[in-house]
Amino acid sequence: MPPLEPQRDRQLQRLLKRLGLPQPGAAQDLSPIDEALTHSSASMARNHEQLEFLGDAVLRLAAAEFLQQQHQQLAVGERSALRAQLVSDRWLSELAARLELQHEIQQGAAAASDAAAQATVRAECCEALIGAVYLVWGGPDGGLHAVRRWLDPHWQRSCKELAANPHQHNWKSALQEWSQGEHGRLPSYSTTEVDPSHGSPKRFRSQVHIQQELLGEGWGPSRRLAEQAAAQAALEQLKPQ
Repeated sequence: MPPLEPQRDRQLQRLLKRLGLPQPGAAQDLSPIDEALTHSSASMARNHEQLEFLGDAVLRLAAAEFLQQQHQQLAVGERSALRAQLVSDRWLSELAARLELQHEIQQGAAAASDAAAQATVRAECCEALIGAVYLVWGGPDGGLHAVRRWLDPHWQRSCKELAANPHQHNWKSALQEWSQGEHGRLPSYSTTEVDPSHGSPKRFRSQVHIQQELLGEGWGPSRRLAEQAAAQAALEQLKPQ
C-alpha cells in the first residue's frame, strides 16, 4: 500500500484522538483506517466492505463482553435484546453522526447528495472502522481492548438511556407486548407507498390495527420506519390521560 497523503494522515490522527484512542506509533500503518472510511460508492480500488465484514464480528463480540461484565444481573434473553440495540445500524449511524464521521468518509458524489442514503453510509463505515481499529491495534493481541476503549463510554450512555426508556427506538416490540397481554394477539400493520420520491420522509404510510380497531398511523422513508412511527403513535394514544 502506498503511504497516505500527509493531509489525510493528519486528518485520521485527529479522528483517532476524538475516539479516545492512544496515538499510534510513527511506524503504525493507518491505511486500514483510511480503507474503512472509503465507501464503496467512491469507486476506489480499496473500500470499506472487507473491513465492515470484520467489524460486524468484532462489534458483536465486544458488545457481548461489555454486557457480560457490566450487566451480569440481566438474564441471557434480556442481554441479547439489549445487545441487538447496541449493535444496530441505527446505533452505529447515530454514533458516527455524534463523532461527525462524515467529514472523514470518502464517498461518491451521488451517495453524498442522497440525504436518505447517508444514515446507511455512516453505519457501514462506522462498522468498518471498528474492524480497522481492531487490526491497527493488534488484532487478537490487543485489538479488542482498543475497540472497547472507544465504544464502552458510548454503550454506557446508551444503556442508561434504554434503562429510562426500555422501548426507545423499538416501539413495535412494545406495542406487541401490550397487545399480547391485553388481547392475546399481535397487532397488524397496513403499509403503503404514498410518495415514490426516494428519500421522502413520508414515502410510506403505515396504519396499525388490533381487532380491526385503528390505533395509530405513521409515516417514514421506509416501511420499517413507517411501522415504527405507527406503533409509537399507538402507544401515545394508549397512555393514561
